[in-house]
Amino acid sequence: MKISRSKRSSVFATIFAMSMGFAAQHTLADAGAQSSPWGPHDEIGSLNAMTDQSRLDVLSAVTTGRAYDLGVELFVGMPDCCSAAFGDPTFQIMMTHTPSRADGSELLSHSSEAIIMNTHTGTHMDTLSHFGLHGEIWNGVSAKDSLGDRGWHKSGAENYPPIIARGVLIDVVGSKGTEQLPASYTISVADVRTALEQQQTELLPGDVVLIRTGQMTKWPAQEGRSLFKEPGVGLEAAKWLVEEKGAMLLGADNFGLESFPSADPQNFAPVHSYLLAEKGIPFFELLWLEDLARDKVYEFLFVGAPIKLRGASGAPVRPLAIPIAAK
Repeated sequence: MKISRSKRSSVFATIFAMSMGFAAQHTLADAGAQSSPWGPHDEIGSLNAMTDQSRLDVLSAVTTGRAYDLGVELFVGMPDCCSAAFGDPTFQIMMTHTPSRADGSELLSHSSEAIIMNTHTGTHMDTLSHFGLHGEIWNGVSAKDSLGDRGWHKSGAENYPPIIARGVLIDVVGSKGTEQLPASYTISVADVRTALEQQQTELLPGDVVLIRTGQMTKWPAQEGRSLFKEPGVGLEAAKWLVEEKGAMLLGADNFGLESFPSADPQNFAPVHSYLLAEKGIPFFELLWLEDLARDKVYEFLFVGAPIKLRGASGAPVRPLAIPIAAK
């Protein structure tokens, strides 16, 4: 099955013609939150490029009814990105109503729960309000004008449509024949190219590109898992995927998509600020990619959407992957 390129390519050509290419140095002084090619009211960035036709193209390429679950369970004691790193709350769930548990004579029982969690817990999407530059998030929106006590008034998770697109797994760790990438390993353009060549996979404009580092091979063990020691995507690889290949969304199986610590003393998360504030590209973190890698499923229908949390800079998502015919 050959997915039509014409419409997606023309749309993405417009978007990424605005890209500045590979600058010798990418600093905070040079960078800034960019205006959207979709106009002053845009709050979803690259997802504007998704169309009824692009969704139909990938849906028509489905070859099986098998669905791969790319989300992780949420549970008390689970590893998270931000409790140790930033002091954010850990995931908590508590019963608010329970059956009596007495003598069994209760005619009707009632159970319900309440949860407390950081919106960047578990498998989730980072929205365009998550990171900004020089006081502004994507599309030149300032915190002064658009940030409230209970979230952003712009680019919150409630704005994001259901995502139905071609997904591609880039199994970087698998291409190296190892279980996990080393701590703080930065995935390069060469690493991505090599994995794609080994998989015989081609990227198309508008793809949801998911990168496997091997961080989930020992999930949910806490030992050795730390946001600021993670392997992940480097800035040049992110630029290549976005500017050269026209990726619509990115995602990875680690806490923070990119590698940490940052090599830039001015910017502790340069890939975050580049994707979110400069390019308008949301992304997924803490994806479960082990089953796809085991079965060598590199091309698939990606289906997912963040929970519609008003004003949230991140939101849980339970993505699915359904294999499609390889191009």
